[in-house]
Amino acid sequence: MSRSQAATGPARRALIVTADDFGLHPRVNDAVERAHRNGVLTSASLMVTGDAAADAFERARRLPTLRVGLHVALADGRASSPRSEIPQLVDDQGRFGNAMVRDGVRFFFLPRVRAQLAHEIRAQFEAFAATGLPLDHVNTHKHFHLHPTALSLLLEIGSEYGMRAMRLPYEAGGSLALRPWISLVRTPRPAPDCS
Repeated sequence: MSRSQAATGPARRALIVTADDFGLHPRVNDAVERAHRNGVLTSASLMVTGDAAADAFERARRLPTLRVGLHVALADGRASSPRSEIPQLVDDQGRFGNAMVRDGVRFFFLPRVRAQLAHEIRAQFEAFAATGLPLDHVNTHKHFHLHPTALSLLLEIGSEYGMRAMRLPYEAGGSLALRPWISLVRTPRPAPDCS
């Protein structure tokens, strides 16, 4: 127990129920809205590159108690940046592929690919900032934020946009190899100085 917990009592725990893929499709957006209005859904992760992102943004504006975070797409989705700016990340239609192991190796070992990845992550943070919604949290499509290169870029770039929370998946019996990266995300970081 930390000194602050000893002084104020145990840390308060809260259940946060989050929906991913907000903005992917109108049916997903409808489910998010209904679950928030009529159920226990407290937050949603907005996929700013999704086909129904504009609809999700409008719904979020009508739901002021829904906390909205950024769901960064780096696999199996459309990029925010034009293909000409990130040609080593996307196909001819400007979409990310599904070969996450191959892409992860490329992110880690190829500086050109890593630079394009940073460019795309920044573009998605910019697109979220343009909505005017407060940034509640950040995560990635298919948990790609657990990759060390994606994680370090998200932490670095996210701090510039006021990122204060990142959703961490917890799966009992999960991989021991992921524990160092999850602990990196759990490490408290000071809020950016915006003065």
